[in-house]
Amino acid sequence: MHINQNASELLIKNQLISEIEVGLLDNNPYISPKFLYDPLGSHLFTAITLLPEYYPTITEQRILDENKIDIAHHVGQGGTLIDLGAGNCEKAKTLFSSIQPDYYVAIDFSTAYLEASLTKLQAENPLIQMEAISTDFSKELTIPRTVPGKRTFFYPGSSLGNFLYDEALRLLGQIKSQVNGGGLLIGIDLMKSDDLLINAYDDPLKITSAFNLNILRSLNKILGSNFAVEKFRHVVKINHDENRVELYLQALEELIISWPGNQRIFKKGDLIHTENSHKYTINSIQNLLYKSGFSSSTIWTDPNKYFAVIYAK
Repeated sequence: MHINQNASELLIKNQLISEIEVGLLDNNPYISPKFLYDPLGSHLFTAITLLPEYYPTITEQRILDENKIDIAHHVGQGGTLIDLGAGNCEKAKTLFSSIQPDYYVAIDFSTAYLEASLTKLQAENPLIQMEAISTDFSKELTIPRTVPGKRTFFYPGSSLGNFLYDEALRLLGQIKSQVNGGGLLIGIDLMKSDDLLINAYDDPLKITSAFNLNILRSLNKILGSNFAVEKFRHVVKINHDENRVELYLQALEELIISWPGNQRIFKKGDLIHTENSHKYTINSIQNLLYKSGFSSSTIWTDPNKYFAVIYAK
């Protein structure tokens, strides 16, 4: 196993601080969702995926399991499997028996969590050559030329929904330009009722709330700020105009949040935006894929049409 210390691991701390400051000082303050995935946040998200209310993971895995032979027929066997937002690598692991990749590349922003996951996975699969790349591919996705052969990009969990339309188009275009004769296997969350969405993003155990609030601790470590988690609450909104779920943190009282060289006053009720999760129709995701350069797609869905797995070439 080769651990490649890529660009995001080497990001200068000042660049991260500058990015955070721009968001916090905006008229409508925001924090990039990538900061949700520090080591604790990554573990909390893994816990979220085990919740019965969080339908995306359960439904997507069922689609992958029930259609694994057909998916392998379209994707082909061998080559390189590139796992975007790999996390604990468990989703990609379920593809190994059917796709049988020769090479596996796990890409994520959370370096420590990624490397621990890949070390365990390599021990379980010694015949597959593996590499970890720690990078923020929301900025730019560049796969090293040393990564061999036909490439199948795997982007599960409907994480594409975190991007605005133009951002998603750009990322998909970057993927298409680097498939080397392969394609993209992607999970997409489809439109559904508000009740299902609220339960998925504000679960009764409040694990999603803890996941969202933890971003403030992540910022404290990077920025040296004085966010107090107990002075904010997790808020979920459904934006029907944009077909997305929006996550926020709301100040429970007036606060002065300070960090070296700057500060911001939050009034009671002020919101900090932390994440979007766009929902698609089959037509809208097909159009997005075609606009980004993919010429064909094969689609698998569940009986309720909650979720879709798509292979695009």
